[in-house]
Amino acid sequence: MLYVPTLLQAIDLIGTFVFALSGAVAGVRRGLDLFGVLVVAFVAAVFGGITRDIVIGAVPPDALRHPHYMVLAATAGLLTFRWYPLVARFTYPVRLFDAAGLALFAVAGTEKALHHGLDGLAAAVVGMVTAIGGGVVRDVLLAQVPVVLRADIYAVAALAGALIVVAGDRLALPEAPVAILGAAVCFALRVLALYRGWQLPASRWYAKGGS
Repeated sequence: MLYVPTLLQAIDLIGTFVFALSGAVAGVRRGLDLFGVLVVAFVAAVFGGITRDIVIGAVPPDALRHPHYMVLAATAGLLTFRWYPLVARFTYPVRLFDAAGLALFAVAGTEKALHHGLDGLAAAVVGMVTAIGGGVVRDVLLAQVPVVLRADIYAVAALAGALIVVAGDRLALPEAPVAILGAAVCFALRVLALYRGWQLPASRWYAKGGS
């Protein structure tokens, strides 16, 4: 039977692919072998969604129940490993792929949380966790301080997109336009933060050696 995803599933699958690209590109840049690149691509793509599904009680998680997620993550990893120069040529790789995955997962995570009965702020937080979870584990595996813990506008962008989805749900607005708006706002905030140097305040004690 032909698999025809719903809007929510389609957003989730696209987010899986772009986050897998983000993980794979980061893995190649760190000099990992093929297996390492595939592992990082898979973890970056599905860890946030797995966390979301466990929190809302949708078990077993979709990423482990449906083969589409593993196939997409593996495909992104293999394509990047084999044709990394081509992937890198089209866009500034890790950050833009990561921003796209962040936006898509923030929307998909929030929508799914709302569909499972979570209320307002809780659904937005789950959406944010969905968006940042894979990137956190990716960075940890690559021995980097996770982006979400640095001063960059990252989790805040995901939360902004998630809150737009929650507001649209409360106002009973059509799901598709609200999802597009939420993803666009999240993506725009993240990209603008990257290129304009927007940052959250960092601790003043860091520059003084913590004393």
